[in-house]
Amino acid sequence: MVRLKTLNQPLGVLLIFLTSQIGFSSRVAKAQTPVAPTTTTKSICSSQLGTAIDTVINRPLFSRGRWGILIQPLSTGSTLYSRDAQKYFTPASNLKLLTTAAALQELDANFRIRTSIYQNGNGVLRVVGRGDPSLSDTQLQTLAQQLKQKGITQIQRLIADDSYIQGDIVNPTWQWEDVQSSDGAPVSSFILNQNIFSFKLVPQAVGKSLQVVWIDPGEAKQWRIINQSVTVAQNQPSSVNVTRELSGTVLRIQGQLATNSEPSLIDLPVVDPNYYFLRHFRTALATEKISLGQTLVVNGGVNQEEIAFVESPPLAELLMETLQNSNNLYAEALLRALAVKKIRLKNQTSADVGLEVVKASLTKLGVDPANYILVDGSGLSRRNLVTPEAFVQILRGMAKTPAAYIYRTSLPVAGKSGTLEGRFQNTSAEGIVQAKTGTLTGVVSLSGYLNAPKYEPLVFSIIVNQSDQSATVIRQAIDEIVVFLTQLQHC
Repeated sequence: MVRLKTLNQPLGVLLIFLTSQIGFSSRVAKAQTPVAPTTTTKSICSSQLGTAIDTVINRPLFSRGRWGILIQPLSTGSTLYSRDAQKYFTPASNLKLLTTAAALQELDANFRIRTSIYQNGNGVLRVVGRGDPSLSDTQLQTLAQQLKQKGITQIQRLIADDSYIQGDIVNPTWQWEDVQSSDGAPVSSFILNQNIFSFKLVPQAVGKSLQVVWIDPGEAKQWRIINQSVTVAQNQPSSVNVTRELSGTVLRIQGQLATNSEPSLIDLPVVDPNYYFLRHFRTALATEKISLGQTLVVNGGVNQEEIAFVESPPLAELLMETLQNSNNLYAEALLRALAVKKIRLKNQTSADVGLEVVKASLTKLGVDPANYILVDGSGLSRRNLVTPEAFVQILRGMAKTPAAYIYRTSLPVAGKSGTLEGRFQNTSAEGIVQAKTGTLTGVVSLSGYLNAPKYEPLVFSIIVNQSDQSATVIRQAIDEIVVFLTQLQHC
């Protein structure tokens, strides 16, 4: 999360509000609108593929957009179709293919991220966070139970060591609407409940304000709410905006919900991950009847005897969440986990070091460094630039590694799982395409593997940029092309 501040102006304090709109379309997509490709072609000779694809992308409605496409057999470098495959495109969440490939190559598949508590004597404990994106209140309760089993009933001072991950907790190139949503949650040494807090807006009697129901009652104390919402009559249109002051202390709720509508769940990123963690840990300790005195956040220090710890699931499971659900926080946490592979220079952030490790790893896998410019690990930044060729190179390179099976099975399956669950249903692509989706405003991408029934296995990358068409329309065209690939045969 960008560190939120009030802006001091000569005439007083200027409060700037940013809007977190329900269903905002510019975010990296976590779910895809079900789209069924429309095609009646049952088989296509490889020599006819180019004409078939051109028919789709040369439609007048796509005249203002840019298409980048590369399709090749998995086993060879020969090209079945190419369009601007060596030019840069904004990749959106396709970029996660690069981050996760590097993570699998540089970290063991059983790699876990550890959160530790150390005893320093005199009633002082140190908790060291290492950027585990899966950490939840359940694990905090486990830590508290471990302390209780050690006979600890009182902690005079709890020190939270925030030194493991260095640098901005939100990438400075991310857009405001993204960092104000759960898609742009902050990444730091302490990550809890994916660093988001939630509440529901519940309709009441007509004319009454919507009721705010906190999922975590403890977070309610951190905010002053200005509720300007209203409950309207049955079947009236519903639209709710939640805006947040830059200082991170005021929530303004506007809009309306029909009295017979379902409650709206609002997810917002936490302002300070360290103190969010400490507040929740205090609650977990109280459940075990362990009293907690002073809490303090520091950067560095000496760790003595480890007396409690929890670990993340193994890397293979973290990859599943990252790729199946296009989880930005997980991708960014993995990028920073890669930083442990290299000594960080004085002014380097953990993310910068992680990007250096990604580049070195991709080069070993056969990806040309000239084919990409990376600024984050998730694809949320519009400053990432990657060629379709880079994605085909990484897909082919990973297929030759011992981790090939883990990598490929982490991808969404057409019509079956993850962000592809609602796409390709009842088409020839269902179940035989494993690919990563990507969506930002004006950007739609899909790259992955395809087992063509009458042809050899394929790798492909399709990226659309600068389009004035809706993501749904672009996805339908991309899906048509992918269905063509499933109907390929040697003629």
